[in-house]
Amino acid sequence: MATKLFVGSLPYSVTDDDLSQMFSDFGTVASAKVIFDRETNRSKGFGFVEFENDAEAKAAIDALNNKDIQGRTIVVNEARPQEARPPRRDFGGDRGGQGGGGGGGYNRNRF
Repeated sequence: MATKLFVGSLPYSVTDDDLSQMFSDFGTVASAKVIFDRETNRSKGFGFVEFENDAEAKAAIDALNNKDIQGRTIVVNEARPQEARPPRRDFGGDRGGQGGGGGGGYNRNRF
């Protein structure tokens, strides 16, 4: 069974390939993904690495947790399952009408 690791406090310049290479010394990396903000397309400073087996993942945690990478002390631990999040509100779509009092924001009867 594969083991997924959380890697936090990454330098913002780290790419998926950098992350994979950083962890490949400890075993077969099944996947490595730096998480990016959808709106700004900038790294959020964390990512996930998946190993083929538990022993390799444990070795990577022991070796890399609290290690300095490009001036930042990274955090490496086993990833927790993603928590259920409340549904997102839909701000798009057809709202109809003019909204906000229907008068366009001024008093038409004044002039």
